[in-house]
Formats: sequence, structure tokens, C-alpha cells
Amino acid sequence: MIACLRPLSALCLAGLLAACASSPSSSLGELPRTPDASIEQLLQQASTAKPEQAASLRLSAADLAYKQQDIGRSARILEQIPLDSLKPAQQVFASTLSAELAMTRNQPKSALKALAHPSLERLAELPVDQQVRTQLVRSRALEADGQTLAAARERVFIAPLLNGDSAASNHEAIWTLVSHLPLDQLQGGADKDLSGWLELARLTKTSATLEQQQASIDNWRKQNPDHPAAKQLPLPLVKLKELANQPLTKIALLLPQEGQLATVARALRDGFLAAHYQAQQAGQAQPAIEIYDSSKLGSVDEFYRKAQADGVQLVVGPLEKPLVKQLSAREQLPITTLALNYSDSNQESPAQLFQFGLAAEDEAREVARRAWADGMRSAVALVPRGEWGDRVLRAFQQSWQAEGGRLIAAEHMDQPVALAQQIADLFQLRQSEARAKRLQSTLGVAVASQPARRHDVDFIFLAATPQQAQQIKPTLAFQYAGDVPVYATSHLYSATNDPAQYQDLNGIRFCETPWLLNSDDPLRQQTASQWPQAGGSLGRLYAMGADAYRLAPRLTQLKALPDTQVDGLSGRLSLNPAQRIERQLPWAEFRDGQVQRLEDSDT
Repeated sequence: MIACLRPLSALCLAGLLAACASSPSSSLGELPRTPDASIEQLLQQASTAKPEQAASLRLSAADLAYKQQDIGRSARILEQIPLDSLKPAQQVFASTLSAELAMTRNQPKSALKALAHPSLERLAELPVDQQVRTQLVRSRALEADGQTLAAARERVFIAPLLNGDSAASNHEAIWTLVSHLPLDQLQGGADKDLSGWLELARLTKTSATLEQQQASIDNWRKQNPDHPAAKQLPLPLVKLKELANQPLTKIALLLPQEGQLATVARALRDGFLAAHYQAQQAGQAQPAIEIYDSSKLGSVDEFYRKAQADGVQLVVGPLEKPLVKQLSAREQLPITTLALNYSDSNQESPAQLFQFGLAAEDEAREVARRAWADGMRSAVALVPRGEWGDRVLRAFQQSWQAEGGRLIAAEHMDQPVALAQQIADLFQLRQSEARAKRLQSTLGVAVASQPARRHDVDFIFLAATPQQAQQIKPTLAFQYAGDVPVYATSHLYSATNDPAQYQDLNGIRFCETPWLLNSDDPLRQQTASQWPQAGGSLGRLYAMGADAYRLAPRLTQLKALPDTQVDGLSGRLSLNPAQRIERQLPWAEFRDGQVQRLEDSDT
């Protein structure tokens, strides 16, 4: 689409830029000029000008209002200009401005629709400034719409046209985009520059330790000396190289070997060790692991003294929430610690404490993100009664409203016999029945009627057990709401191979760990061959254990570079300001009793 954007020799590029900046043809028309007048003066001139000149003046007025951040006025002026009556250059200008206005309202799909106007096919004929402006808003819209790779491609295309601060900002934005792509999208493409960016991101993601990352970056730069990122490393990679790196040689795994949590601890331990052995088989130098039994722990201080004497540099654990709370209450810890649970306290934790777990709140936030990306705007919620359900609902509500969504109503499930009434209340079916009865009473004759549900609900947020979930879909159909989409947390999925168990869940979308959705993953296959239960619902714990091992050497990096993400088997992992690991999860849908994985952009 953009003829003036590919890296060429300096002489050719200069010639092309000059061509791009030359006067447009008469059939293309002219872009509105930067006005030396107020919005009022431009509109006054437009009221007496000929149609083509009037449109140009109004476009200038709308653009000036946008630059003055008077978004409402800019939109109103733009609405008065008939797009079809403009010449292509002005259509490009108007479509670009329309997209920019849509982005101020957080409406990326509207922005992309505006940028799909046929006039954009002639963008390469316009001056460079207009090309850059249009492509930048397209990139922003693609990013906001979840099309990260396409957004990166746009920015790589326009990079040769930029200089100064704009070039530097675009350079960093490209890295931010490619570094957030999942591994399966970090494949080389036809464009050499983009392929280089993707390969650099892949190397930093797949290197197990900070040392290996640094070696991979250095090797990539030697192999690609002319690539923009080789000439100027993105700032996060500069920081990465500057991080003081003490090789991690010994880890303490602190888990209970007896008591109620012993089964959970075994799954975590086996997942942790499986990741360790896999890394060893790949020929990578790995830290030694020493296992300590937290169920026989005399005191936390005694454990840390022994761990220090044993040469431990990092503690993974404990699992027990009371012990995590103890650690969280301290001012500092003698050894950096990755706890495998959360303290549930709002107090500031010591700088040496990181917390990681399979938090249901992560999944509630993931539902809010996905539903918004799918175009949903209003929701009702069904969650279990009790403290767990309250936490999940609170996390969903906060994230959903932060996106801009509306939570219309919520019900807490308790007794199965009450479910039909609760769903009827959510959709106001009883009000519909009452209206029919009043009408029948008024007319004095029987009135044929069918209860009507409210129609301002886009979807249902569901957090439920498999048993509860199996009642939901049939009850929704019975209550005339069977067509309402359902977005759920992973808790409804029992990870069995029995299609009959999922027939009543057809159409429900749910987030789940990569471990359970990707049966081809080598570590999962290797682990499940030794421990078959790792292929079932316990697999989530094996995945968490494996991810704890992968996180261990990355904690310094996650803290120093907050935008870093690790593609794990329990989700895509990142560190929040409270030093808690948060997860983003992939999506699946029940179809004819089978689980079908969804791409992130599936709707």
C-alpha cells in the first residue's frame, strides 16, 4: 500500500521521499492546508465558499478542533462534511481524522472501519506527513483491537519515514509490540526488518536465563548488523544487559510433604522438577535444587538460617497461606522468595518477596478483557455464594468497569433448585409475566403471551463448578435466554475426555491454561507419560510448578523491566507493582461435546 516506505539506498529513498512530497495530481486533489485562523474564522469562510473549498476549510476547522482537544466539536464539524463529495486526498484526510477521533473514544474497530475507505489505496501518492499520520493511527487502532502483529508491521513500514523523537518513539513501540506477541506468532515473514524484530523477540523469550538472553542478543546483533534494532537496541534490552547478574546456582523448594496440601504440593513439585530436567536435557546449565518440607517447619527464621548455610540463593515456596502471610508481614527477607500462594493482605510486602498462584481473580480479569475485545458492553454475572465468589465477582466488576463495560446485575448461586429463579431475576422474566397477567385482568379475557427477557444484556460472566455449569445452559434455554453468550473461568472444565459431560456446555467460552489446551506441548507430554493425572484438572498445578521453575531466574528481570512477559504453561505471566505474578490465559469453546481452542481474535 505504501510505496515510499521500504528501506532503500539513501539516494533512492531521497528521490522517493521527494516524489511523495510533490504536488498531488488534479484527480487526487489537495490536502487541507494548516490554517492561520481560528475555528470560527474557518467556518465563517466555509459558509460563503464554493463547495470544494468549503469542504477543505471545514476539514481544517475539524482538524484544528481535534488538535486543541475539543473532540466533540471536531466530530460535529466532520459529520457535516459529505465524504463522497470529496476528492481522494481529502477523503484520506477525513478518514484519518475520523479514526483519530474514534481512538479518543477507545473505539478501535470504528477507527479501522474509517481507515478501510477506498481512498486509502492512494495513500502512497500523498505527502510523507500524511502517510505517517495515517499509518500511525492505523497502528494504534490495530494494537487496541488486539491485532498486535499487524500493528508492529505498520510501524516497521513507516520507520524509514521518521526521524528525531518520532523515530525513537516508533522504534521503542515496535519492540513493545513484538515482545508482547506469543511465541507462535514470532515467525519470520517476507519483510526483512520485521523478520529481524520477530527473531530478536523470540530469542529473548526462549532463553531460559538472563545470561542466555544476553548471549542471544549479542549473537543476533552480530548476525544482523544492519538491522535498526542492532544499530540501536530498544531501551528494555539495554536495561537487560545492564542488570547485575549473579548466576543462580541453588534453589530451595519449600513445600509440605504431609497434611491436606500434600497432593497439591506433589503436583507442584513434579511440575517444577519436570521443567528442571527438560532444561538439563537441552544441555543448559541448571541450578541445583534442594527440597525442604514446610509441614515440619519449626520457624521461618530457622528455615532461612539453614537455607543460607546450604548456599541457597532463591526460595520457591511456601504454599501454605499462613506462612505466606508471615513472610508478607516482614520488613525484609534474608533470601529472595517466590511464594506459591498469595497473602491476601493489603500491606506492603518486603522487596524480596514475590507471589505466584492460580488466582481466580486473574481469570475474572481475563474474561473482562476478552469480552470487551469481542465487542460486548453490558453484562450480568453468576458466581458461587461465599467469599471465593465475592472475590471473583469483585475482580471482574473492577476490570469490566475499567474497560468501560456495564455490570447490570449479579446473582450468587447456592442451591440448585434456586437457579431457575435466579436466572429469571437476572433477565427480569417475572416482570414480563406480571405485565401479561395485568393485561389479562384488564381485558377480562385470556391473553396468549410468552415471557420476554430483557435485551440489554450482551453476555453472562460465569464462575462455576462443572456441576453448576452443566445446569446453566439448559436453564438459560428454559428461561428464554439460551441465545445469550456465556464467558466463564476455567473452573467449569474438569479436563476429562468424556464428550457427554460437556454436551450441556455447548457454546460456552472459557479461559484455560495453555497446559490443558495444548496437548502437543513436549513438557506436558513428557510429564503426563510419567504422571497420567497431569493430563487432567491437576494439570493446572503441574503447569504452575513448571512455570515457577521458569520464573525463578527471571524475577530480577521482571522487577527491573515491568513490561516483560513470560509465555508460561499456566498463562502468559507478568509482574504487577505489588510483586504478584498475574496471568493472561488463552480461550476455548465447547462445541458438540469437544473443547475447541480459540485464537485471540476469534469472535
